Amino acid sequence: MSAAMSDDDGIPGWFGVRCVFRTSDPPTYEERITLWQASSLDHAIEQAEAEALAYSGLVASEYLRIAQAYWIGTEQPSRGSEVFSLLRESDLDADDYLDSFFDTGHERQRMSE
Repeated sequence: MSAAMSDDDGIPGWFGVRCVFRTSDPPTYEERITLWQASSLDHAIEQAEAEALAYSGLVASEYLRIAQAYWIGTEQPSRGSEVFSLLRESDLDADDYLDSFFDTGHERQRMSE
């Protein structure tokens, strides 16, 4: 399954592609964003999925066959460039939203102070 995050499918350029993986011991999910220069959004997804399959073999994980792509633009990304964005409609308040999707207590993350 792939999900296009842009209306710029036919425009070549730079793309950020998020792929999701699962490891069984301990049960862990990884969201990984990679950067691709491609002739179209579909081409970026093809490249990312090929790399995702190779990566999953290297780290003993399962690629869950979801690729979400974001068109960055025609210029090479530089410091501070946005490489991925996802908009999600939700009626949750901010704390509940963050607790549901980003801060469940099971993330392996470093928190800023």
